Amino acid sequence: MRYWLFKSEPDKWSWDAQVAKGDAGEEWDGIRNYQARNNMREMKIGDRGFFYHSNAGKDIVGIVEVCALSHPDSTTDDERWDCVDIKTVRSFVKPVTLAQIKENPELEGISLVRQSRLSVAPITADEWKIICKMGATEP
Repeated sequence: MRYWLFKSEPDKWSWDAQVAKGDAGEEWDGIRNYQARNNMREMKIGDRGFFYHSNAGKDIVGIVEVCALSHPDSTTDDERWDCVDIKTVRSFVKPVTLAQIKENPELEGISLVRQSRLSVAPITADEWKIICKMGATEP
C-alpha cells in the first residue's frame, strides 16, 4: 500500500462533503497539474491518503482510500486529465495543522512543505505513521 496527500479548498470540497459521499466515494476531479495527475495514475485500489484542507484551515482532517483507479476526468473533454475516486475511511481525532507539521523535525522532507502547491502528493510510510500519531488517529 502507498500513501498520498489530497488537498482541497474547503469552500469547494470539504471533508464534510467527502464524508457525506460514504462508501460510494467521489471523483478527485479538476486536477490540472501533470505531476499530480501522474501521482494519481500510480495509485492502486486500497491506497490510503490524508484529506488536507488548504487555504482555510490548513490541516489534515481525515483519511481516505482510493476506490477507483485512474480514469478520464468527467469535468473535461481534454484527454490529458485523469482522476481517481476516493472514499472516506475516518476522521482525524485531532486535526493536524500545517504549523504542527512544519514544527516536527521528523517531517522536514514531507511533500506538503517541499511542494506546497502540489494538490496530490506522495507521503512516506514513516510520515503516515507520525501524522496519524500526531492526530491521535488509527492508521
